Amino acid sequence: MSSNVKIALDAMGGDNAPDIVVAGASIARKRHPNLNLCFIGNSDKIKLLIKKYKNLSNAKIIHADDVVGSETRPAQALRHGKKTSMWLAVNEVASKNADAIVSAGNTGALMAISKLQLRMINGVTRPAIAGFIPTLKGLSCMLDLGANIEVDERNLVQFGIMGASFCSAITGKNNATVGILNVGEEDQKGFDYLRRAGSSLSDETLNLNYVGFIEGSDIIIGDTDVIVTDGFTGNVALKTAEGTAKFFMHHLRRAFRSSILSRIGFLLSRSAFTKMRRTVDPRYYNGAILLGLNGICVKSHGGADSVGFSNAIEVACDLIEHEFIPKVNDSISAAEKIIQTKA
Repeated sequence: MSSNVKIALDAMGGDNAPDIVVAGASIARKRHPNLNLCFIGNSDKIKLLIKKYKNLSNAKIIHADDVVGSETRPAQALRHGKKTSMWLAVNEVASKNADAIVSAGNTGALMAISKLQLRMINGVTRPAIAGFIPTLKGLSCMLDLGANIEVDERNLVQFGIMGASFCSAITGKNNATVGILNVGEEDQKGFDYLRRAGSSLSDETLNLNYVGFIEGSDIIIGDTDVIVTDGFTGNVALKTAEGTAKFFMHHLRRAFRSSILSRIGFLLSRSAFTKMRRTVDPRYYNGAILLGLNGICVKSHGGADSVGFSNAIEVACDLIEHEFIPKVNDSISAAEKIIQTKA
């Protein structure tokens, strides 16, 4: 990675900040030694933590007097948050001093502050939260994960375009399959706006590999690289998948502890169990991007540990390296022409 790449970190955002932010940054620096990092937050606390990590000795620190709380409403963050670590971190990207911002802070506030400072990509009507989930065949990108409860045809078409570009940047797939989550695979199923969105996404001039509607049971199979849906449905699906993974791991551990033979079985299969645990561990899929903004903003889970936060930084690095924003700009312009022609 180029030594010119710079990422601004909201050091005070999240349940365990700034400790996990600094520790996660150190892990990311081991993977990308040339990465320039800028911590924004309480400078005294950050300086003490940085001393523990030799590979962060040259990191930049910008002091922030305040923090956006977990209960802070977006409107409050906009009115009174100009001295917070989150506001100043986003401002680093808006001022072209950084290529991306990573925060584990309040999602609503981060969306509002980023939308105000970074502005929307020309033509994009609504931003979306996109992230990855593990499947039987690797990773699938899902969006929206909670930014928009209600959507229309144009929103879904734009989600599909942005999701395909995001998936390509992270996974390297240049012809990612795109599907719309629906109550059935048949073309006549679902609301009118879903069918109209499907028609627009299938237009050949978009150059998208649209595969049609998919059902909830298809998500985990992994045949579809990009799953498009509204924020309500996407958030419920994501939380259900995370809860199911925890349920499975809990009962598997109980089963291994249930008897002497089970414990012996665990010892014999320990390497396979460790590999499976990593596959379903949400820390390794941490890092959702706020798509539709004219800048790269990555949202880490608020309760992430250092490994999870380092993965969010990794997502930002991949998007910068693949020149994500210019590619999305071009694709959105093409989609707008298609939608306007059909209107």
